[in-house]
Amino acid sequence: MSSTSVNLTTLADTYGSDKGSKKHRYTELYHLLFNPLRDRAIRFLEMGLLIGGPELGHDANRKTADLPSIRMWLEYFPKAQITGLDISDFSWFSDPRFAFKRCDMDRRENIVAAFQDEAPFDVIIDDASHASHHQQYAFLELFPKLASGGIYIIEDLRWQPEPYERPGITKTAALFQSWLHDRKFTHADPALAAEFDALSGDFSGVFLHQVLYQKERRDQVLVVHKK
Repeated sequence: MSSTSVNLTTLADTYGSDKGSKKHRYTELYHLLFNPLRDRAIRFLEMGLLIGGPELGHDANRKTADLPSIRMWLEYFPKAQITGLDISDFSWFSDPRFAFKRCDMDRRENIVAAFQDEAPFDVIIDDASHASHHQQYAFLELFPKLASGGIYIIEDLRWQPEPYERPGITKTAALFQSWLHDRKFTHADPALAAEFDALSGDFSGVFLHQVLYQKERRDQVLVVHKK
């Protein structure tokens, strides 16, 4: 069986990614979205490369020894250029189609600096710390760098890490629910709401999926399609 015929969930389970059938089941959605892109030379960005960083109280300089989702993406997209970003060091991983950026997303200017000279991406997945301000800073800086027709995804909306989460901040799921209901963003910080509103004219579609796609459960993954 060729790599381009293997289902993404099968690859996730093979490489030990928590995106597969053993935990979040994101790959069921992603295979639907990404299968038409598999033979294209797309530019793909994933933020957050391995569970167990400072969001769980561990040192950012932890020893890292695997990149399950990056290995999965490299096989799934045989022509793609894959960029990975993390607060921990993964520069030891070498592949001609992989580039690594080390970045602490707690400061918005760090995100700006990391992507200052980047060409547009076709797919962006935020699986980083899951802190609300990290997700929101990244979206504000990187959605403009998404190509027309591109897909922006934020994972694990229902959980925020205690070491990072700011008291009183509007959660990302609630932020996008406000836009779905009112076509206007509501945020505890009106200036941030205005920045999101300014981007919304480029939204082709906004979708919130619940935990394990069970409608009675909490919002878990956001998909934004760009015009």
